[in-house]
Amino acid sequence: MAASEDSLRRALVEKQSTIESQGNAVRALKASNAEKKAVDEAIEKLNALKFEKSSIEKQLQASVSGNPDSSIYRGVAGLYDYGPPGCAVKSNVLAFWRQHFVLEENMLEVDCPCVTPEVVLKASGHVDKFTDLMVKDEKTGTCYRADHLLKDFCNEKIQKDLSISAEKAAELKHILAVLDDLSAEELGAKIKEYGITAPDTKNPLSDPYPFNLMFQTSIGPSGLSPGYMRPETAQGIFVNFKDLYYYNGNKLPFAAAQIGQAFRNEISPTPREQQISGQSAKKTCLGEAVSKGIVNNETLGYFIGRVYLFLTRLGIDKDRLRFRQHLANEMAHYAADCWDAEIESSYGWIECVGIADRSAYDLRAHMDKSGVPLVAHEKFSEPKEVEKLVITPVKKELGLSFKGNQKKVVEALEAMNEKEALDMKSSFGN
Repeated sequence: MAASEDSLRRALVEKQSTIESQGNAVRALKASNAEKKAVDEAIEKLNALKFEKSSIEKQLQASVSGNPDSSIYRGVAGLYDYGPPGCAVKSNVLAFWRQHFVLEENMLEVDCPCVTPEVVLKASGHVDKFTDLMVKDEKTGTCYRADHLLKDFCNEKIQKDLSISAEKAAELKHILAVLDDLSAEELGAKIKEYGITAPDTKNPLSDPYPFNLMFQTSIGPSGLSPGYMRPETAQGIFVNFKDLYYYNGNKLPFAAAQIGQAFRNEISPTPREQQISGQSAKKTCLGEAVSKGIVNNETLGYFIGRVYLFLTRLGIDKDRLRFRQHLANEMAHYAADCWDAEIESSYGWIECVGIADRSAYDLRAHMDKSGVPLVAHEKFSEPKEVEKLVITPVKKELGLSFKGNQKKVVEALEAMNEKEALDMKSSFGN
């Protein structure tokens, strides 16, 4: 079995090398402004080397590994069912996950409901901030993710428009590299600048606007208790912090884990081709990344390493695995630092694991909303006196200076740690 897998891996590597060489030949012909016939012949040769994704997808469906959900009713895009082989693979992966993380790390495992009361997700910020930017076809009302339309336009121009200038190509590549960092206004401006229309009808598009990614529901027959299908499994862990801390003998550190489904009403997920610079990922040691401040802290770095070990032991090719840090503007509202484990497939680079440093954001948010202290205590043999910097925003003066943005400024100040506050004070002094 091992020899068979090894020979298959070598064959795949050789195939990929041949495809990359032919791809480089196509790019060289385009760069040298070669005749269209020569370029077309090179592209045809490249396409002949590539495998057909549709053939593999048909084979998976034929084996009943995974099929579109409710296919007898033509199904809904994005929903799939696992068949017997798919369930067997999933069970093995989950068993390995539990062994690798829960058992080896002595984590405390919980299992919480899939429906979450609105008050929990209101406190966590998901009700107000868990959004993507969407545009609508102004005539049909069909919805699209604004960043995906801009990305598709840029890729189409770069790859297929032979008349495009080097300057224009560089501009479009820069947009692709910083796409996640564009605000709603900037996205809308680019869509109008390039004349991007609805892909299906060519109708004009609305301005981008936020769309909440959660499925809303009601709990009980009265409909008076709103809730949501949980968008993540993490909130169940945070609201159980007090009980888990008690279970652990009122001691830190401890880790908690949960396996289960989460529900997100995605507009249309898409693969990511490039890093922020548009270049390939850089190799570095985790320890060095932590010491240089690239990775926020040792705990985050440790779990990036554990995720790497899990994925490679699972069989993921290490040469097709990378970790991408989120840009400031794409960072989730709860995250101080966040990294995605991305795997290269025939669909491009796909985000498969999210690893976020949430600091104490969630515990503070639920403590403030519920009034229940979600804290840990350390008892000293002798009393200690410590000085602590307390940030107390003067709301009246901030209101005069920032008007309608006063609330955001106050929230930002209250969320600052001591180092950030001192750095800001120092910058004012200079």
